[in-house]
Amino acid sequence: MELALQVNNLTVHYGGFTALDRINLNLQQHTTLGLVGESGSGKSTLARVIAGLITPDEGQILLGAQALNKKRSREQRKMIQMIFQNPDASLNPKHSIRQILSEALLFHKIVGSTEVEKRCKELLSRVHMEAKALDRYPHEFSGGQRQRIAIARALSVEPSLLIADEPTSALDVSVQRSVLELFNTLKAELNLTMLFISHDLGVIHAISDTVAVMRQGKLVEISSKDQFFTRPETEYSRELLSAVPKMPKSILSGGLYEPRT
Repeated sequence: MELALQVNNLTVHYGGFTALDRINLNLQQHTTLGLVGESGSGKSTLARVIAGLITPDEGQILLGAQALNKKRSREQRKMIQMIFQNPDASLNPKHSIRQILSEALLFHKIVGSTEVEKRCKELLSRVHMEAKALDRYPHEFSGGQRQRIAIARALSVEPSLLIADEPTSALDVSVQRSVLELFNTLKAELNLTMLFISHDLGVIHAISDTVAVMRQGKLVEISSKDQFFTRPETEYSRELLSAVPKMPKSILSGGLYEPRT
């Protein structure tokens, strides 16, 4: 399987603080890498550097075989899209859903002007929302619905890599489950490659193929999902798992956790 993403010796300093310390990471095409770690471990910083929102001090990022520039072109910006914990970060409250979706389609020339309406409806259908939502505004929707709209917007430009930074943490469990089901459906239907960040190990168990663990700006473990949850390599990973009262169970199976065996 080919690599979708390569991160080589990525380093970010904030004043005298090292936020990312020589990060090396590979992500295979059409798979999901779950990124875990304590608050402040560097997860979101890594995601924002990969997305081009923060410029690294050192290191290189390759998407496929293409090295990404520190100052990215329009095409390079399109190739990596990010979904935030708070969908309001990517949804302009003054714009209708039609404007939000069509703006990205036209800016990146995904479709011609005569095809925009059709494509907007297709995008909403893809995230299980009705076409009548196009004439409404973000504040008229629930948090789960706004997150679906943010997903549709990210998918509108047909990215090579989708980064989701705690996209379900602000949702209640039932809504969380439906959004995770959507992510897994989209992954299967569109052959998505995803970097998925969460502090919730149940979410990571539900969504990931591979798990990467961060601590104090460093990657301390990268394992298959099964290995991480049954035979973690590092003491820190074991501490993360032991902090959970019960072993994670896929949210898609009907619950967050199941007893250890």
